[in-house]
Formats: sequence, structure tokens, C-alpha cells
Amino acid sequence: MNSEPIALDKALASFDDLWSPRIVTQVNDYDVRVTKVRGEHLWHVHDDTDEFFLVLDGELRIALREPDGERTVVLAKGSVFTVPRGTFHKPSAPHGAEILLFEPTGTSTVGDRHDDVPAHVDATTGHALR
Repeated sequence: MNSEPIALDKALASFDDLWSPRIVTQVNDYDVRVTKVRGEHLWHVHDDTDEFFLVLDGELRIALREPDGERTVVLAKGSVFTVPRGTFHKPSAPHGAEILLFEPTGTSTVGDRHDDVPAHVDATTGHALR
């Protein structure tokens, strides 16, 4: 565990990859990750855990498949949202965003199951391809 303060702006400046979260610290059995996003990710679901999003900069949209249909939540800078476990969701950021994620250590960015895999994403790791 890091015993010094972490500057999130410096952590984000240390990489350019999109949709490729970096762990900045851990809290108990949870990773605190930051990532840069632009465009669309993929429809996916985490069967056993909720997924917490905090928008540090930009705007993030999260499409959700719920029992009564699909809806999209829009998160402005400074907004938080938790996707409940078992809910298919698809994050997107048409103009780009920087986000912080809080999730159990080892959680895959593509979830436990997914519907579609964009050409810019590795289907196994969920990381952006170069």
C-alpha cells in the first residue's frame, strides 16, 4: 500500500491508453483505478459486484439494460453513479472523460459476460488495442 498521497492528475498524465484502468491504490480488497475514456466501451455485466464510477473530468454516459427497458445516465464532472451487480451496462464518452473506478481487486473491465466487443478493445482483457 502506498503511504504517500496520490495526485490523480499525475497518475492520469502517466499514460495515454483509453479504456485501460490503472490501479492507483487499494482499500481493503478493492482497487481504486483511474482511466481515460473516449468513444464507446462494450455492453457487459458484473455478476457478483456493483461498479462505482466517479467522473473526474469530462462527461460519461452509461447505458443500462433494466427490467423495464434501456436508459442512459449522464454523469458530469464530479458526479458519481453505481451500476448494480447483474445489470448490463455500456459506458461511453463521446468527447472523452477521465474517471475513477472503485471495484473488488481482480474485477475485469469487460465484466463476467459481454455482448459486443469493439474493434479497439481486446476481448480478453478489455484493454484498448493500439
